[in-house]
Amino acid sequence: MIELDEVKSRLAKLRETYGEMRGYLDIENRRVILKDLEARQEQPEFWNDAAAARDVIAKTTAQRAVVRPFDELGRELDDAEVMVELAESEEGDDRQTALEEVVKSFDKLDGMAGKIRLQSLFSGKLDACNAYLTLHSGAGGTEACDWADMLFRMYSMYCEDNGFTLNVLDSEPGEEAGLKSITFFVQGPYAYGMFKAERGVHRLVRISPFDANKRRHTSFASLDVVAELTDDIEVEIKESDLRIDTYRSGGAGGQHINKTDSAVRLTHLPTGIVVACQSERSQHKNKAQAMSVLKAKLYEYYEDKKRKEMERFYGEKGSIAWGSQIRSYVFQPYTMVKDLRTNVETGDVQAVMNGRLQPFIEAYLTQLAAKNMAAQ
Repeated sequence: MIELDEVKSRLAKLRETYGEMRGYLDIENRRVILKDLEARQEQPEFWNDAAAARDVIAKTTAQRAVVRPFDELGRELDDAEVMVELAESEEGDDRQTALEEVVKSFDKLDGMAGKIRLQSLFSGKLDACNAYLTLHSGAGGTEACDWADMLFRMYSMYCEDNGFTLNVLDSEPGEEAGLKSITFFVQGPYAYGMFKAERGVHRLVRISPFDANKRRHTSFASLDVVAELTDDIEVEIKESDLRIDTYRSGGAGGQHINKTDSAVRLTHLPTGIVVACQSERSQHKNKAQAMSVLKAKLYEYYEDKKRKEMERFYGEKGSIAWGSQIRSYVFQPYTMVKDLRTNVETGDVQAVMNGRLQPFIEAYLTQLAAKNMAAQ
């Protein structure tokens, strides 16, 4: 039997959480900003400067992504409170039926509050942007290539479950199996804010399916994550600093895509950063996409250089091997996934490999937010 007092207590706690959110999300200030941005979009000359207009639209979307879910949670709480008042006026089975409806809504309310809380953890300049991700296999040969492929599947399933769109830009298969590397573009609200929690080296321990003696192997793969830059951020790339190579796209893709040199590889000579794209049939489109990726990687590169933290990016961040991993995935002799930065762990390896990464991502973002708050 559902007790009325228990339901009222839980609802009161949700209302208290809602009130706290209003403060730390600075909702009233966001409403003022959103109103101003929407007013600017209604001006006749709004589209005279296309880059500035897109920037205003992006900022509007970012504010709405917080304000609208907050308001929706408020309406849901109001409805739940009305149901509780109805239950108080009923007796017997009718009261139980009303209380059951309120209890059913709690899971939805908790989920909405959780998403809004997560929204509050995004404070980075580029958190709201889309993201370019690159997986590289590391120490471990064929086993490592297979591990990179497994990680790509994991991130693909995470994207599917969380409403992100994933598009492969370039990939290099392993000699026997898996992937040596793969670059993909993830689109969706706060894609970079989410996936920056995954940047680093991932370690796998399992009995290798490629070992006839069934020995246990340790393999590594790294994930690089950079944000797609908005139009208001400029990165200068001199033509003389670029080497541009074209080649035929690999894999299936229609009778045209494999018969022309449509794929493009760009090498930035001063930094050694290499990007490639072969997802489009047009060489021109592939070059434009590759330039977008290169700009994003160069921006991150120079930002890291300013902060004197080059160890966390490319060659200086540590080799893709022992001692540099952010997370370990153990399949044998026991099952465990443990994040070495936050100490969050689970024994349900299969669930993680099926894309259930949110506990790891939220723990990292919470830790990062606490560090930023302390620094301020």
